[in-house]
Amino acid sequence: MKNIFRKTLAVVLCAGMFTGCSLDEWNPSTVDVETAYAERPGFESLINYCYDGYYYLYGKIDGIGAMELGTDLWISESFESGFTQYNSNMNTQLGTLKTLWEGFYSTINYANTAIYYASSVTGYASQDELYAKLAEAYFFRGWANWHLVEQFGGVVLNTTSSAVTGINNSPVRSSESDFYDLIISDLNFAKDHLPYSQGDDRGRVSKKAALAMLAKVYLQRTRLKEANAEEYARLALQTAEELINNASKYNCALYTSDADKSGYAKLWDGENNKNNTEFLFIEAIDHEGDKNPEGNNRGRTRQYYEMRLQNYIAWGLAEKNCAWYGRSNSIGIKPTKYLLTTVFEPVRDPADTRFANTFFTEYYNSSWADKKISQSMIDQFGKDASLLQHVIKNTAGTYKPGEVYYGGRTVFYQNNSSGNCNMVDENGDGWLDGISVLTPNYTMSAAEKAMLPFVCVDPSDMFTADGKWVTETTDPVLGSIYKNTYPSMNKFSSIKWIKDNQKWEGDVPVIRLGEIYLVAAEAALRASNDQAKALKYVQPLRDRAAVTGRQAEMKVNQVDMTIDFILQERARELAGEQVRWYDLKRCGKLTKSFFAATNPDILFFDEAKHIVRPIPQSFLDAIANPNEFGTNGY
Repeated sequence: MKNIFRKTLAVVLCAGMFTGCSLDEWNPSTVDVETAYAERPGFESLINYCYDGYYYLYGKIDGIGAMELGTDLWISESFESGFTQYNSNMNTQLGTLKTLWEGFYSTINYANTAIYYASSVTGYASQDELYAKLAEAYFFRGWANWHLVEQFGGVVLNTTSSAVTGINNSPVRSSESDFYDLIISDLNFAKDHLPYSQGDDRGRVSKKAALAMLAKVYLQRTRLKEANAEEYARLALQTAEELINNASKYNCALYTSDADKSGYAKLWDGENNKNNTEFLFIEAIDHEGDKNPEGNNRGRTRQYYEMRLQNYIAWGLAEKNCAWYGRSNSIGIKPTKYLLTTVFEPVRDPADTRFANTFFTEYYNSSWADKKISQSMIDQFGKDASLLQHVIKNTAGTYKPGEVYYGGRTVFYQNNSSGNCNMVDENGDGWLDGISVLTPNYTMSAAEKAMLPFVCVDPSDMFTADGKWVTETTDPVLGSIYKNTYPSMNKFSSIKWIKDNQKWEGDVPVIRLGEIYLVAAEAALRASNDQAKALKYVQPLRDRAAVTGRQAEMKVNQVDMTIDFILQERARELAGEQVRWYDLKRCGKLTKSFFAATNPDILFFDEAKHIVRPIPQSFLDAIANPNEFGTNGY
C-alpha cells in the first residue's frame, strides 16, 4: 500500500489508500503556502487529503446512521436514536451532525484549494496530465456536495477556498438546484479527465467511479420534480448504460454463477475483495501496515449489525471467542420484519442467494469445547426432554496458512472463528451438529423448534402481531433475549480479512456495478416508463443471485417493473450498504404512512421536518447571520 501519511496543516497526506508513493520526502514546512501548492508535490498532497473524510463515513456509525437508519429496513434501541427513530435526539446539538457537516465542508475546502492552485501549479508535462489529477478534486467536491444537499437541503454552496479568501462569516443559502448544477458539472469534469485505470493505486478514483457517481446524482435529482426531471432520468440511464454496455473498457463486470457459487456469493467472497470487478468506487483498506486515516480501527459495519451473542453462552456462543460474527458492544442494529419477510422470501431454501449472503442465520458453538444441553436450557427455551445431554459440537479451530492476513503476514489464525471444524451432520437430521442458535427469516412450528437441539428464534418470536420488535413487556418470559436475537450482517465478514472480533480489513464498496444496473432500471421507468428496458437491467442481477439451476424461479415479468418493485430489489441487493435513506427520499417514501406499513417501531417521524437534518448549532453560533439558516425546521 502507498504510505501516504499526514503532514502539517493543509498539506496533509491521507494514509494508506494507495500503493507506491513518490511523495514521502516532501516537506512543505520549509516553504510558504503559495510556493507549496504551486509545486506538484504540495498540490498533490491537497488532492490526497480530499480522500480523508470518507474513511470516517463508510462502515462507521456516523455514516450508517445518516445513510441507512431511519428507513424501512432497520431499527435499534441504542445506536443513533435520532436517526433511527427521529426522536428528540435529532436536534442541532447532535454530535453526529456536526461530524457530517464539518467533514463534508472540509473535503470541499481541500478540493476548492486544489482547484484554485491548479492554474499556477508546475511540474506536469501537459494540461491533460494536470487535469487527470485535478479531476480527483472535482470528484470529491461533487461527492461531498451531494451528501450535503441530500442531508441538509439547500445550505452553503462553497466554490472558493477559505485558505485563499478567508472565512465567510455571513454565508447565504443556495437552492438545491444550484447544488445539483455544480455537482453535475464537477462530476462531468471528473468523468472526462480521470484515467480509465489508476494502475496499482487501488483506492484512487478512476473514470468508472465518476460515471457511477454521476449516474446516481442524475437519478437522485429527479426527486426535485423540476420541469426537466425526465431529462435527468434519461441522463441517468445514458450514463449507467455507458458503464454497463462498455464494462470491459472500464475494467468492471458482474460475477457470474457456477455450479458451486452464485455470482452474488462471489461478489462477497474474500478472495475477490481486494480486486473486485463489481466495485466501482471503494474505501480501500490497508491490511498490511494499517496505514489508514484511523489506523486499524476498521470493520465496524459488522459489529453494529451484530446480535447479542452473550445471551447464549450456555449454548456455546461468546463474542470474545467469535471473530467471524464480530463483537456486539451494545444492542445493535436489527432488521425489520418487512426486510426479513417481505423484501426477502421467508422460506427455508430460497432460490435467491442474497439473503444468505447478507445475513448470518446459523451461529455455531465457538467455546472451544463441546456443549451438553442441560435441564435449565431445556426449561428456558421449551426444548423437548429427549434433548437432555445432547452434545453441541465445538466448531472452533485454526485456519490454514495463506487464508488470513494479520499485520502484513500470513499466520495460523488463533483468534477463533466459528464454523471452522466439526461441520458435520452425524445424526442425519439435516442440520450441522455444531449449531447453537438459528435465526431464520421463515416461521417454524413450535413442535419442530422444540425437537431441534439448538435455539430457534424465528419471526414469530422476534415480532409482535403488529410487526414491531418484541420487548420485555410484550414477552415477559423471553422478550429480553429475543429482542436481541436476529440475523446479523455478514456482507463485511469474509473470513479472509478478519483481524479480530472487532476488526475486518477488507475493502468497503461505496458504489458497485450491481447498483448501477438498478439505477438504469429505475431511470428507464422515470424517463419514459420503459418497462422492457427496466427488466433488461433487473433480470441479470436476479439471474446472478440465483442458486445454480434455479434461475427460472427468479424470473420476473415486464409488467412487474414499477418504482416500488425496483425499491424492493434495491433492498435485496444493497441492504446495509449505506444507500437506503437516499433511496426512500428519492422515491417519496419518507412518510408516516410508509413507515407505519414497513417499520412501525419508528414512532416520531414528522414529514414537515425529517426529510432534512438540523443544521449544527456550532455552525449557527459561528456565523453573523444565523437567521439566514434557522434550524432547518427543528
